[in-house]
Amino acid sequence: MANDLPAEVAIARLALYLTDIKAAELADIALDMRSDTLHRRGWLEQVAMLLSHKTVIFDDLRTTAASVRHDRSDDETREMIVARLASGFDQAAAISPAASVQLSSLGDEQMLSATTAEIASWLEQQDFTGADKTILDIGCGIGRFERALHARVKSIVGIDISSRMLAIARQRCAGLGNVEFQQTSGLDLGEFAIAGFDGVLAVDCFPYLVLAGIAERHFSEMARVLRPTGMAVILNYSYRMSPAVDSSDVRHLARTCGMDVVIDGEMPFRHWDGTVFLVRRRDGT
Repeated sequence: MANDLPAEVAIARLALYLTDIKAAELADIALDMRSDTLHRRGWLEQVAMLLSHKTVIFDDLRTTAASVRHDRSDDETREMIVARLASGFDQAAAISPAASVQLSSLGDEQMLSATTAEIASWLEQQDFTGADKTILDIGCGIGRFERALHARVKSIVGIDISSRMLAIARQRCAGLGNVEFQQTSGLDLGEFAIAGFDGVLAVDCFPYLVLAGIAERHFSEMARVLRPTGMAVILNYSYRMSPAVDSSDVRHLARTCGMDVVIDGEMPFRHWDGTVFLVRRRDGT
């Protein structure tokens, strides 16, 4: 509540961090808090209402979140971490496709679509999309941005390490002629040519690249596959809960890779607490 989060984001965090308390109990706590926090009464009532109507889903959110481990063991190689993450995302998608790509959707397809549409509109405002533009979507998940953006671009390629997510994505995007999906190693973008894309989209995938120790490699790979002046949009760089550290890392990597930071850690969305970094490849002249 102190961070002014959307109610659904707060519930997602409660599911992630509080593992021993039921949704109904949390709803009662929210309602009891109203008398002491009158200025946030409406927010607390919304949290309580969602918890009361999502009691079964709340348990599913916990299981979905627990499928993907957000730490690393000292003896794990990068390859081992990526393989473990792929398996975890397979499990998460089997429980709830919507929650597997955005926990704060609460497993609700309409809520996920609302956030996706808001992000797609924001991308359009940044001139990221266009009828002549080719886009690479790193960590495409269940293909939600392919469905949202296909009519606004020339073509879009979605890549992921999860075979189950890609199967869902292909089913959801069947018949879209300018959409392609590929399963990749997750270690780099070696399948793609130099300067092959006008834009690279990375929604909630860099936190796992940071976890696996391959974020720097992917940053340089993004610069390699982007055409001059092409843009890369990173929505959430890490889950370290330190905006200053994320911003410092992104600025350093951008300088190293010949890119400029255009947007540095803004949070422009109403339905989601994602942090935006937009970087542009220099024109090379």
